[in-house]
Amino acid sequence: MDKLLALNTLLEVAEAGGFSKAAQRLGVATSSVTRLMDALEASLGTALLTRTTRRVSLTDAGTAYVEQISKVLDDLAVADDSIFDSGASPVGVLRISVPTAYSRLQLAPHLTNFLADYPRVVLDVVVGDYYLDLAAERIDVAVRIGLPSRDENLVIRKLADNARFVVASHAYFERCGMPSEPQALAAHECLRFGYGGTHRPARQVWTFLQGETEQRVEVGGHLIANNPDVLLDAVLAGRGIALLPEWLVASEIRAGRLLRLFANTEVNPHAGRSVIYAAYLPNRRHSSKVRTFVQFLQERVQPLPEA
Repeated sequence: MDKLLALNTLLEVAEAGGFSKAAQRLGVATSSVTRLMDALEASLGTALLTRTTRRVSLTDAGTAYVEQISKVLDDLAVADDSIFDSGASPVGVLRISVPTAYSRLQLAPHLTNFLADYPRVVLDVVVGDYYLDLAAERIDVAVRIGLPSRDENLVIRKLADNARFVVASHAYFERCGMPSEPQALAAHECLRFGYGGTHRPARQVWTFLQGETEQRVEVGGHLIANNPDVLLDAVLAGRGIALLPEWLVASEIRAGRLLRLFANTEVNPHAGRSVIYAAYLPNRRHSSKVRTFVQFLQERVQPLPEA
């Protein structure tokens, strides 16, 4: 009995819920699948599958066994992939994660070019506004926005600065007035990004830097969201003032739909300077597809023209 073939076949049977469907997926005869499963159970001395006239399902022992061999087969696939992917030309599945709004505006438009340049790569894109465990989720490259020090155990490659602009609509300023200095924001409706965790304070500190002078302004308002698109929609609707990334609002400023405040001041929603960066596990250093994709991003993620 080919043990590796038997294990992969067991996974197909478990997923398909039957021998004939698994056989169709594998392109073999149903009798071959049946004999292979019988041989696997005989070698283990236990029943892995419950057979009925309508369905084949896993026994308790089969469920536990499938859970274990799935991890083993995944690790083997990764090991095989790393060998194929160690050459000069990238090949294989490249699994990346990227924030939602950034993916839509800055990454998605370039992915077709990457696939055209590297036809032997299969891109698996995971979009979400949360930090994934790269090892547990088998992420090859994570595109992240924030403070790289948070990922001190990963390899970090900076892609671009992440300038933030204080913006609001004409309608808001007409209704509530325009703050003349950062400290005046404390009396305005400020729409804020929610940074992780379940506890989000009612107020947030925005840091303003002009030369060597730093001002820290505590702001508050009636909307907190962990997705910048939500804040952008609200600020366009005249609901308040928001601190949003340049890559998200530059086109709105150029079109005249938003006004930028304090243009000569660097603003951050915390004490550190956030950047856009790529992160990956140290064991992916020699991956051709990882190296190529990061270089591809570095060439295309460039500062936007002045708004």
